[in-house]
Amino acid sequence: MQVVDSIRLDIWLDVTCLFKTRSEAQKACRGGKIDVNRQPAKPNRLLRVGDQIEVSRPFGRKQKLVVRALADQHLPKAEARQLYEDLTPPPTPEDIEARRLERMYRAATTPPRAPDKRQRRALRRLKGRED
Repeated sequence: MQVVDSIRLDIWLDVTCLFKTRSEAQKACRGGKIDVNRQPAKPNRLLRVGDQIEVSRPFGRKQKLVVRALADQHLPKAEARQLYEDLTPPPTPEDIEARRLERMYRAATTPPRAPDKRQRRALRRLKGRED
């Protein structure tokens, strides 16, 4: 790991495993989901140690972080978590229940998928129509 005094926001978000890919981090920045020191941030904004980041997550949740260290190369997840301090308050029981209900609703409303090739063959065999 190379020690740096500043790094692009999108790279840091990717390295810290807050987003799966750098392009996802860039989309979040461009979409106004990332604030640095309470100001909307672009992907090319330079981060420094001590900056405060607020990430807007689904269902109105806000993840609050403080930059503790900078890295420009991928690290194991356990080490990547050392790069920031998470100041997000724990979810309330109401939040947990709302997320659980949302997951159940999405599971119920997701349309069924068509069977793939293997499943179609199994269905044909069950119906007695071997081709």
